[in-house]
Amino acid sequence: MSAAETVLRIASWISFFYFVILSLVYLTFTIVAWKRLAAHRRARQYSPLDELFASPFTPPVSVILPAYNESTGIVSSVTSLLDLRYPRNEVIVVNDGSTDATLEALRDAFDLRPVREALRTRIPTAPVRATYVSRRHPNLWVLDKENGGKSDALNAGINASTYAYVCAVDADAVLEEDALLLVVKPVVDDPELVAAVGGIVRIANGCRIEAGRLVKFGLPRSNLARFQVIEYFRAFLIGRLAFDSINSVLIISGAFGLFSREHVEAVGGYARDTVGEDIELVTRLHRYLRDRGEAYRIKFVPDPVCWTEVPEQLAMLSRQRRRWQRGLGETLWRHRRMILNPRAGSVGMVTMPYFLLFEFFGAIVQLIGIPVVVLAWAIGVLSASFFLAFLVVSVLLSMLLSLAAVLLEEYAVRRHEGPREIALVVVYGLLESFGYRQLVAYFAFRGFIDLVRGRHDWGEMERRGLERPAEAPLPRQVSSP
Repeated sequence: MSAAETVLRIASWISFFYFVILSLVYLTFTIVAWKRLAAHRRARQYSPLDELFASPFTPPVSVILPAYNESTGIVSSVTSLLDLRYPRNEVIVVNDGSTDATLEALRDAFDLRPVREALRTRIPTAPVRATYVSRRHPNLWVLDKENGGKSDALNAGINASTYAYVCAVDADAVLEEDALLLVVKPVVDDPELVAAVGGIVRIANGCRIEAGRLVKFGLPRSNLARFQVIEYFRAFLIGRLAFDSINSVLIISGAFGLFSREHVEAVGGYARDTVGEDIELVTRLHRYLRDRGEAYRIKFVPDPVCWTEVPEQLAMLSRQRRRWQRGLGETLWRHRRMILNPRAGSVGMVTMPYFLLFEFFGAIVQLIGIPVVVLAWAIGVLSASFFLAFLVVSVLLSMLLSLAAVLLEEYAVRRHEGPREIALVVVYGLLESFGYRQLVAYFAFRGFIDLVRGRHDWGEMERRGLERPAEAPLPRQVSSP
């Protein structure tokens, strides 16, 4: 056997064992998620939201919405926040130096008037140019500041917040009416222990949203967005439920997350030198609280729903996934001393190694592994039985686990209308392994290259806006500079 054939054989065996381990991990996650969700559904029957709404122990919350050039959807997003069913909350919109009509849209829709307001400066931010309050909604505040990035805008909102808990929401997101009540429930149950809570993020493409409310659920028309529906099911309903079971949730989505303001201020707020500010903050909170020896919980709950827009064009998806990969890499490097460190508990011993091996470096194996095995089999280096076994663990098990994610979502939420829609989701779950996963791995690999090259920008993301008819045609793609 030549040296090249030996390299191919070794690479094939590495790929095979990688997919075996990954499949076993996903299978374990799925079993844990099913058990957790079943227990959660049983407990939910005895937790009426009306009692939570009326309870004196339900804490007031400051909802922070950072906005940069979000004129297409900002009014819809703010309206959804103002209409939340919650006993006491304020909404703080931070206009981060937008160059479009974001501030003008807010002024027109909510009748803003300028006020002089003393803001805390515990977390340094770019200068705030003006503060406004709505004449129609006294609990709506708008900060107009110089551009400093999303993290800087969130930090400015934290400085301006009145209440002990802050909820960060993306400007291209819409919360369901009871989402804030549901996400705060773990805090009400154990206020001394819970430091942060994340809810589920679902895809709004294809849905009808009017006046900041989801009025009709529907699947996206875009094939690319439909594959992301499956991906989000797996990430939230399986991955985060599993990590929650061992108190090692590493990601609370930047689109929707509740935090103790005291803890966020103690760690210095959101980091401004990373594009993965959400995962970095949660990792830093884990590290801070474990170093201090404090008992704590960082929770994920599957009930609170945040609807968000996802890319429907390859260029937009590429920029998003490359940015996510860079953010993950920056966080893992910054907190590398936690990896396999017993002092970091399950976060360091389980979650961070998982993200390092299967989310960060895994993109390389997934992108290269299948072509290498196919080539090795084609030239006779590998037997047909090995090739078949590889296909079973790399493709068939992946399809079955995607199917399990779809069924878990239907068991948890049951939003799909009729068997045809469910069957369509199942089909996309089965097809996901044939092209889409490899495409996402390619984008992640490019993100890895961006990280090595020291790229730090966010990249332009085109927004269609959430408040539009579900059947609206896709816009012509506009390339960014």
